[in-house]
Amino acid sequence: MAPQLTGNPRRRSAVVQSRSAEQPTRHPAVALAMALPCAVLLVLLFGGWDQMANQAQAVADLIGR
Repeated sequence: MAPQLTGNPRRRSAVVQSRSAEQPTRHPAVALAMALPCAVLLVLLFGGWDQMANQAQAVADLIGR
């Protein structure tokens, strides 16, 4: 069963709007700089490079190249 929201919806939306107005959005390059080191670490730890190469080869075989 879904949770029931209580309270004044106008007040709730005003709080959300004030939070979003206070925090500026990040530049996409900043998000990339934060996510890229984590992605590289996960690729190295779990062998993601080999898996990606295997998947690319399977797709190329399906296409017929």
